[in-house]
Amino acid sequence: VQLQASGGGLVQPGGSLRISCLAFGHTFDRYGVGWFRRAPGKEREFVAVISWNGAKTYYADSVKGRFTISRDNAKNMLYLEMNNLKPEDTAVYYCAADREHPDGTTSKREYEYWGEGTQVTVSS
Repeated sequence: VQLQASGGGLVQPGGSLRISCLAFGHTFDRYGVGWFRRAPGKEREFVAVISWNGAKTYYADSVKGRFTISRDNAKNMLYLEMNNLKPEDTAVYYCAADREHPDGTTSKREYEYWGEGTQVTVSS
């Protein structure tokens, strides 16, 4: 499967943004998928994950209650709705897919497929 993230941009603190990830491949609904991010000077870190059918989600503590991950298997789409954004959310956001863990995993090492990333900048 190939992944293409989009929707990043510049937003003020406290604002909202939704980023998307389009999957190219007919078996998208068999994959656990997630979002990761890499801030300047830091390693790529886990943000959120969702199971193959959308029934299970899990979030990093830093985004819990502010971010919502969702998917639409009919459209091969993955989304991340981000609310109450903070400057520390500034990063390149990557979508990832893993078929060995259809319920999803928080470990970046388990993911087979990665999108190129979309930049999110939170600044006034």
